Amino acid sequence: MAEEKIENLNFEQALAELEKIVGSLEQGNVPLEQSIEIYGRGEALKKHCQTLLKAAEDKVEKIRLNADGSAGGTEPLDKD
Repeated sequence: MAEEKIENLNFEQALAELEKIVGSLEQGNVPLEQSIEIYGRGEALKKHCQTLLKAAEDKVEKIRLNADGSAGGTEPLDKD
């Protein structure tokens, strides 16, 4: 089974694969050469997840609160 290209993975898929890699490395029963290989993929998955999270954060709207604490609408996250 060939590994899927990292850029084709959504956040949940990338995170699940990263968790599997971390689990394998923590168990310590992976040969050294394979450990180095999967560590590299893990680093790439981590970077991909960070990129996807940043993109999602950029789209978030923050909730504007009224004086009484109730939601009063939304405004762009980067409002200056």
